[in-house]
Amino acid sequence: MTPTVPMTRRARFTAWWTGLPPAAGSAVMATGIISVGLHLLGHETLSRVALALAAVAWLALAADFTVRLARQRSRWRAEADTPPALTAVAATCVLGTRLSLLGRQPLAVTLLVIAAVLWPVLLPAVLRHWGHRMPGAVFLVCVATQGIAVLCGTLAVALPARPLSGVALVFFCLGLALYGAAFVRFDLANLRTGAGDQWVASGALAISALAGAKLVAAPLFTGAWHDVLRTVTLIVLALDLAWYLVLLVAEVRWPRPRYDVRRWATVFPMGMTAVATLSAGAAAGIGWLDAPGRVLLWIAVAVWLCVFAGMVRRAADGR
Repeated sequence: MTPTVPMTRRARFTAWWTGLPPAAGSAVMATGIISVGLHLLGHETLSRVALALAAVAWLALAADFTVRLARQRSRWRAEADTPPALTAVAATCVLGTRLSLLGRQPLAVTLLVIAAVLWPVLLPAVLRHWGHRMPGAVFLVCVATQGIAVLCGTLAVALPARPLSGVALVFFCLGLALYGAAFVRFDLANLRTGAGDQWVASGALAISALAGAKLVAAPLFTGAWHDVLRTVTLIVLALDLAWYLVLLVAEVRWPRPRYDVRRWATVFPMGMTAVATLSAGAAAGIGWLDAPGRVLLWIAVAVWLCVFAGMVRRAADGR
């Protein structure tokens, strides 16, 4: 009988990396939005550290995405039909938004182009394979769409490029419609059994509120347009905070402490809710939203550290 040869640490890491599912893209989304939040609070050094981690992870996952497309076409097709594939679009937009805030507009525009190419390829494939009683990842159709709205809204001010505000509005409205379509397919039992991605039910509303805040701040929309967008944004933010509370209570009622890659889809909504609260408060002129936004961000940072530690342990074990 041939003795079993223990795997080296490098071999275990390679096995873990090559087995990562598309849901791993939510790690980039989570880290990127934490970077945005830290930037908004003025913690620039920490923000740039998070940005560097998000950028490295995005490049690594993009390389893996390309390798699978070129050499593992059947696996790529199978994964492209699932909602987690849309993390590729959302992660690209979140990273692009942070780079735009850093003043790297050419890089941000490049990422917008990449997201704009991926979105019409992946979204129809996901919609064709929608079912009923789906997990929280179903809301990624909204997240990916609103990600484009957020990046367009950010670039519309940074470049400036007023037409991008119009594009952002179109994606904002489409994203809200997709949220409704996803909600009727979401299995509410995931509040008790979900492995982490049930939080995307909140995260999708959070990124919608952030997209709305970008539109409220855009100079293109004034008068009645401004008032309508402000009202809609605040309503969406209120719904997001209500979902956040429900999900938090569910976590306490049914604890799930073990690491799962889908836990990154818990960190992202937490961080996005904080950023949306801070941004909507600033855009709508509601100063008291700053304090809860700050508290929510530090909660998200703490959860990010816990999930990151779990990921490191999992990578070391090669599982």
